[in-house]
Amino acid sequence: MKTWFITGGTPGGFGMALAEAALEAGDRVAVTVRRPAELVSWARGHGDRVLVVTADVTDGDQVRAAVRAAENHFGGIDVLVNNAGRGWFGSVEGMDEDQVRAMFELNFFSVPTVLRAALPGMRARGSGWVVNMSSVAGLRGTTGFGYYSATKFALEGLTEVLRDELASTGIRVLAVEPGAFRTRAYSGFADEPVGESIPEYQPMLREVREAMVSADGKQPGDPGRGARAVLAAMAQEPPPQRLVLGSGGFDAVADTLESALAELRRNENLSRGADFPDGE
Repeated sequence: MKTWFITGGTPGGFGMALAEAALEAGDRVAVTVRRPAELVSWARGHGDRVLVVTADVTDGDQVRAAVRAAENHFGGIDVLVNNAGRGWFGSVEGMDEDQVRAMFELNFFSVPTVLRAALPGMRARGSGWVVNMSSVAGLRGTTGFGYYSATKFALEGLTEVLRDELASTGIRVLAVEPGAFRTRAYSGFADEPVGESIPEYQPMLREVREAMVSADGKQPGDPGRGARAVLAAMAQEPPPQRLVLGSGGFDAVADTLESALAELRRNENLSRGADFPDGE
């Protein structure tokens, strides 16, 4: 029986889908959430196998307290899932700087905060998993979501290095990159205005917003199936280093990587020609 610690327990989100999948597998789950009242009835149905902890993952003191609560309640953490995050839209040039920094605080800087709190106990146990919830946007930038993509690209790089650094500890690391899934992630766009400071970008961003609103509730990805795919990937030997979820996401990432490799090959002479000549 494993104990999971999952950040970002928003109802209808990927964190809760992973919590349900873990419980179905017979495991125990600690979930962080900013509004615990939303999970009272859900938690009651699972008894002492579930712990709901109030925490804002951008607050280091709250994160450390949440990890201690989970460790005290369950005896340790076996699977750490960094899931908390959100995407705001806007142009690279015109997006509000405070909003950009807030998104990086939540989507990126909160991850090392949680890692620093949870990894000491996991290293002492000599085993475990870190699952970082990234996005297809972390492998392929999305128009109108430049800074969201940047947070996920940063998370991908961090995850890759973390995997190497933890290789000798018995802790495995998985990056998960969902495409469009039927969570509540798109639901807020209907009420979110196009707050763009540069008029030239407003038509593009209106199209982005309209596309998100029209897709809400119609996304092809099933969060429950996606969560079970994550557990199945973790059970493989050897497990994958990253897992793209959803057919659309798979196709987009495959196209991106194949195009990048083809371009790399086309410019091989220029790349290699930048070295000193042999013998110098």
